[in-house]
Amino acid sequence: MTGRASAYCRNQVRRLDHDRYLTGLFAPAGRRADIFALYAFNLEIAKTAELVSEPMIGRIRLEWWREAIAEIYEGQPRAHEVVAALSPSIRECHLTRDYFERLIAAREIDLDDWQPDTLEALEDYARETSVPLVSLALEILGQGGEAARAAAAPVGMAWALTGLVRAVPFHARQMRIRLPRDLMAAHGARPGALLELRSSPELRATVARIAARAWEHLAILDRPPKAAQAALLPATLARGYLAILERAGYDPFDARVQHPDPAAAWRLTWARLRRRI
Repeated sequence: MTGRASAYCRNQVRRLDHDRYLTGLFAPAGRRADIFALYAFNLEIAKTAELVSEPMIGRIRLEWWREAIAEIYEGQPRAHEVVAALSPSIRECHLTRDYFERLIAAREIDLDDWQPDTLEALEDYARETSVPLVSLALEILGQGGEAARAAAAPVGMAWALTGLVRAVPFHARQMRIRLPRDLMAAHGARPGALLELRSSPELRATVARIAARAWEHLAILDRPPKAAQAALLPATLARGYLAILERAGYDPFDARVQHPDPAAAWRLTWARLRRRI
């Protein structure tokens, strides 16, 4: 079952989260299946809002995952491909249970018609949906040292903020806005225009401010321990997407922003060779 479960997780991540799939390929061969199991779990909870027709059903689904994680720690994992693949990872790598619980709790926000009031509120959301995932990936790689742990927050924050601005059209099609109210108001960006899938100079100025904040997180990163690099490579991809966003004039509706970075594999390989992220 574990072999089939691991293959299932790898295929899900390759198909639905290709950027993280590419970073996972740089993990040591003996830990690659654990990384893909973790990222497959993240996919399961992250897509909840897309799969359900009403918030209550989504909360039931997230509670299922909360109980499933608890049962793994109790030594009684339930029958599910991702659970089967994740169970040995949790046991062998001594993964922190609180990180899983924070990830699940953060995804409950996705079920509500929620718009952050401030950039700080958006960063709080980014922190809870992304940083614990980076921390768990570091634990899988056996990197619990201070230097590696210090990198988890800026990497997770930069990747999440970059993803949120790239997801502006996706959220707008769902009649949701994840851009901070105060930034939109300060730049004169109108919610109605955004929900009509129309770009504007005001929207681009709002996006540019969030992108600048992502760059600020990336700027504090130092060269990480080599063994931690695979968990921190999303920083490399964030830089690539932020550069694309800048070339597109910070227009989240620009096709270049919406497409996967064609140079992603090259960027990751170069970062690996230079021992940077």
